[in-house]
Amino acid sequence: MKRTLILLLTITLLATCKTVPVPSLADFAIVPLQGMDDETLFRTITRELSDDSFGGRKPLTPFEEPVLEYISGRFKEAGLEPATEGSYFQPVPLLSVFSHLKNDEIIVTGANSAVNLRNGNDIVVWTLRAEERLKIEDMEFVFVGFGIHAPEYDWDDYAGVDVEGKVAVMMVNDPGFFDNNLFRGKNMTYYGRWTYKFAEAGRRGAAAALIIHDTDPASYGWNVVESSRSSASLALYNEEDNKKLIPFQGWITGESAQKLFDAAGVSLEESLATAKTKEFKGFPLNLKTTIELTNDVEFGVSQNVVGILPGTSQKDEYILYTGHWDHLGIGIPVDGDSIYNGAIDNATGIAAMILIARRFNELPERPKRSIVFLAVTAEETGLLGARYYVENPIFPLSKTVICLNMDSYPGSMRTSDVILSAPGLSADTDRYVIDAAATQGRRVTYSYDDPSGTFFRSDHFPFVQKGVPVVLAKGGSEYIDPEAAAAYKAKYHDENYPPYHMPADEYFDWWDVSGSLEDIYLFYGIGLRLANDGFFPQWNENVGFAE
Repeated sequence: MKRTLILLLTITLLATCKTVPVPSLADFAIVPLQGMDDETLFRTITRELSDDSFGGRKPLTPFEEPVLEYISGRFKEAGLEPATEGSYFQPVPLLSVFSHLKNDEIIVTGANSAVNLRNGNDIVVWTLRAEERLKIEDMEFVFVGFGIHAPEYDWDDYAGVDVEGKVAVMMVNDPGFFDNNLFRGKNMTYYGRWTYKFAEAGRRGAAAALIIHDTDPASYGWNVVESSRSSASLALYNEEDNKKLIPFQGWITGESAQKLFDAAGVSLEESLATAKTKEFKGFPLNLKTTIELTNDVEFGVSQNVVGILPGTSQKDEYILYTGHWDHLGIGIPVDGDSIYNGAIDNATGIAAMILIARRFNELPERPKRSIVFLAVTAEETGLLGARYYVENPIFPLSKTVICLNMDSYPGSMRTSDVILSAPGLSADTDRYVIDAAATQGRRVTYSYDDPSGTFFRSDHFPFVQKGVPVVLAKGGSEYIDPEAAAAYKAKYHDENYPPYHMPADEYFDWWDVSGSLEDIYLFYGIGLRLANDGFFPQWNENVGFAE
């Protein structure tokens, strides 16, 4: 039997941790709010934010201001108050650097031959230093395996090898991807992220770091690497810290890495095989190169968008919903389309936040705790808006109960299962997910198989590093209507959809969003319960993510 929304809202929210029923899709389908039902609202905001007129929503472009006006207007419409002295905006200082490789190539000389690496096709190199020209000559190469120093896993790829002023060449991901007995197996650690690898090479004094691309352990193709660097790179800017960054960062294709190792007279296959074992020792490659970049350097201020629904008796404690508003902007054309619209990634997440905000605002009684909605900038270039917020929080992190991050809700059908991803069992928020899913008639399964490092790739992670509990959960693969789901998935494949970081990430009316909505309601239910029950969840000991 369908429960009505009125019945749902009359439920007494207890001051204990007893289960508070969570609305199902059927509950929300009954009573439209403010003249627009949830599905229409979700579709409308997703479609509008991913329209070509917003130019792919890249920060520090002429398209940012209209995007900010749109989101803040939607926040106001949903009943949220400005979070910062009458404003919905938190300024985020950014550095923009668009690097141009001299002659569009790098020439590497080796013991056996020379290799010409073409910009874009074979290699991408950029800098995040605020220098209009950057050149380092005659750099030697060193192979450092995965480029990881992880004492807790008894692993040090840099032991006994000098990379000072040299090019550190390394593999993507971490050893667990190739051997389940190492690290956390297929569940990638932070050591597998490119952000860590570049930072660690810089700490070791390397002049450049090159990651060898491999589609499976990277979880995306070379086209994603190339397109992601086809326009300016962004960074949080601090003059002193910026000067400490590694001069050159980059990726190289597997085929080009083969040519380099051949030129050095070294077997790439044997080197990669050895690097996957604890017996590996880094070694120099008989290679040299000069890299010269000219850079278009700009300083600017982007904005996080922040709204709040003040609580009542515990208004100085906060339930935080986050989601990034940015995407990649205008880049390399694909099939004649150069606008990287970012419909799924992440117009859907902003739409989800606004839907939830409206639901909280329409409750007959305000929650005890305050509900904060944070639409962050520059996620696509290193979680920059979220990183800035945790260093400059508008609301104390010690009073932030949970971060519920809304990132990418592709059109998906309803499932009977919910996948609770890493770390799972590491925070006492897990039972909230289990209870919320149960009241939707769904069961939770834990995922320890995250080879793409999803847990480290979105805006919740900077909060994790500061000790704020988070939840990473979405619908699984057990569809309510398997036959219909099979036909729907076949259409996805026919449409070559959904694309990651490609212009084809656009909104389509043929999406089935019933599963997406139910996942959004799951997060609404978790936030609703925590907003009233007085519980303050914590990470379990030895989680290993904190700074």
